[in-house]
Amino acid sequence: MPTPPLSSRERDILDLVAAQGFLGIDELARRFDVTPQTIRRGVNQLCDRGLLRRRHGGVGLPAATDNLPYQRRQVQQLEGKRRIAQAVAAFIPNGSTMSIGIGTTPQQVAMALRTHAHLRVVTNSLNAANVLVGCPGIEITLAGGTLRPDELDVVGLPAAQCFSSFKTDFAVFGVAGIDDDGTLLDFDADEVMARQAMLAHCRSSLLVADVTKFGRSALARGGQLGDVAHLFLDAAPPTAFAPVLAAAGNTLHVAAPTDEAALA
Repeated sequence: MPTPPLSSRERDILDLVAAQGFLGIDELARRFDVTPQTIRRGVNQLCDRGLLRRRHGGVGLPAATDNLPYQRRQVQQLEGKRRIAQAVAAFIPNGSTMSIGIGTTPQQVAMALRTHAHLRVVTNSLNAANVLVGCPGIEITLAGGTLRPDELDVVGLPAAQCFSSFKTDFAVFGVAGIDDDGTLLDFDADEVMARQAMLAHCRSSLLVADVTKFGRSALARGGQLGDVAHLFLDAAPPTAFAPVLAAAGNTLHVAAPTDEAALA
């Protein structure tokens, strides 16, 4: 029997979840002005077809084993990532030592730090290093290890050992996803190894993530939200994650758009 075509509401639900990564049942019901029971029946059908995945309190994207290409990720949620980066740059004072991890949001943080003075930066991201190279007053230490040419980053045991050789004031890193229970997820165990070395050898840890990372699936697990001191987001987190965030006890920084930007 052929698969029936998607309704306009089902297409809209898929578009919303693709944009935000996770949406609660109650939030979807409010958006479409229907009962939670109606939304639940609709998303259950989408999950049965493999287009969405049931999550605690809502629905998210299907499980994935590979990340999107770096160039594509660079332009996704770009304004939100830039707001996060500006908030982090305002938080980190001149004269700091810091490590910067891989990914598109940490790269935006590096761009926002270009005018800082007397920074010492350790990174395994060639993208972040390229952004900062030549900036007066910024010293860069690049981690060794296995080069991933598609990502322009360095991972593996040598990269983790490099981070372990320093004690930085701040560590700035992203993740591929944040699971329902607060587990931090990445697509590769080598990515986790480097990130956890950064976290273990800093005085203050900063997780930078746009809100699409909530409920997003990835294969390799490493650490919990509660391990991180500061969480920088581009918008308020999904309400379904409120208990997990409360238990984690992070200092939450929401770099929401200004009223002027929202009206532009």
